[in-house]
Amino acid sequence: MTGDIVTERLNEGPLVCAEGFLFELERRGYLSAGEFVPEVALLRPDALETLHRDFQHAGSDIVQAFTYNGHREKMRVIGREDRLEPLNRAALKIARRVADDQPGNLMAGNISNTNIWDPEDPRVQDDVRAMFDEMVGWSVEEGADLMIGETFYYAGEAQAALEVIRRHGLPAVITLAPMAENRMMDGPGIVETCVALEQAGASVVGMNCFRGPDTMMPWIKQIRDAVSCHVAALPVAYRTTDQEPTFFSLTDTPACSCPSPHGRPFPTALDPLFCNRYEIGAFAHDAYAMGVSYLGVCCGAAPMHIREVAMAIGHQPEAAAFAERMENHFMYGSHNRLPAHIRALGERA
Repeated sequence: MTGDIVTERLNEGPLVCAEGFLFELERRGYLSAGEFVPEVALLRPDALETLHRDFQHAGSDIVQAFTYNGHREKMRVIGREDRLEPLNRAALKIARRVADDQPGNLMAGNISNTNIWDPEDPRVQDDVRAMFDEMVGWSVEEGADLMIGETFYYAGEAQAALEVIRRHGLPAVITLAPMAENRMMDGPGIVETCVALEQAGASVVGMNCFRGPDTMMPWIKQIRDAVSCHVAALPVAYRTTDQEPTFFSLTDTPACSCPSPHGRPFPTALDPLFCNRYEIGAFAHDAYAMGVSYLGVCCGAAPMHIREVAMAIGHQPEAAAFAERMENHFMYGSHNRLPAHIRALGERA
């Protein structure tokens, strides 16, 4: 492959990328929360392919191979290092097959935060680069069109991911996931890091995960103003606030009668804190209006959220045929066949 297919496509118009596989597959009963290892690619490839196709139906233009947390260190933690390469190749093959079935779709390989990066330990940094190198190498061999490096809270790890991707010759989308301190954990600023990534050759820079629409958007505005490359914005589908800026920090109301046993809503009791589809659509609309053209949703995403993103930027995915038609609702509709006495029940229902 020659050229930068991601930049070329974004120059033509916006792209939608569905993320959030960990949370959605956990909700569907195919992986364990907390551990969050994507063994579903081997254990239930049919379930993974179904979710890919559901996101594609909803309007995702990029089929991202589900290898998040599928790196050597995480596989060591669960005693499955021997399944590392088979898992990665299986996920990549599934993503490639799904992308090939939809003309115009791109297939992305994926690397992410390794959870061991240490800005003070060159040996650990070398281990991380080696993990990235093998995963990007498998992605190239399985026909990835681009690489997504995501959810980085250390600037140094994001830079290392970009270096490895560039060395393999693929376009790179690099997205940061700052924690509540509003900086990268090794010191650099969020915007400063995006500028440095652009200068180092990233095709797209921006943010994903950890933050919902309200606490991601102010940073996306600053990033868009600071860089000339394309910008990515993929929030989680949860109502984070200035007081609780990440989904790690969210608290439930005192009225909750059955709090989570681990003492916080994240990750298994976030349900009451969901954004509705209109909030996700409004975020996508506003981000696109300011010149952000790589859009999606991360943890918490369901296909209906991806449909809202796609429709907010003017796309008409197949799932748009099933967008709401409240005019035909038996109580809240306006169709002339709906009896007035039934519609009147709507205020009393």
